[in-house]
Formats: sequence, C-alpha cells, structure tokens
Amino acid sequence: MANIKSSKKNIEINERNRKRNLKYKTLVKTVIKKSLAAVAAGAENRIDVVKSALRTLDKTVTKGVLHKKAAARRKSRIARALNAAA
Repeated sequence: MANIKSSKKNIEINERNRKRNLKYKTLVKTVIKKSLAAVAAGAENRIDVVKSALRTLDKTVTKGVLHKKAAARRKSRIARALNAAA
C-alpha cells in the first residue's frame, strides 16, 4: 500500500478508470456479438444493429478505451460479415 497521499489518490483514480473501461469493453463485446448474430440470422433490423455497433465502437475510441486501429479492425470485421450475408 502506498504511503504518499498523491499515490493513494492515484490508486483510487486508476481503480475508478479500470472499472469504467471494463464497462465499455464488455459493452463492445456484447454489441459485436449481437450484430454478428443478427447478420448471421438475417434479421430484419440487422442494419440498425450494425450501425449501433459501429457507433459504440467509435464512442469507445473517443473515450480512450480502445485504440483507433483496434476499433477499425473490429468495424471492418462486422462490415465484412454484413456484406458477405448480402
């Protein structure tokens, strides 16, 4: 455990940020799974589901949770699956 006041504060801040990042990462995984499942099933609302997935990926990039290229790779995989299903 840290003894210095600023170190204690940094530990609290790191824990808070870790929890927030974990929330966004699990959200991204869930949205990706839902969009790929909708595309595979040929659901009527698959385009809307994919759009919301892409929007969520972009939001996580702006919040600094995901790297820009990692999000681009995931978006590309979703788009490729959508185009292959069409």
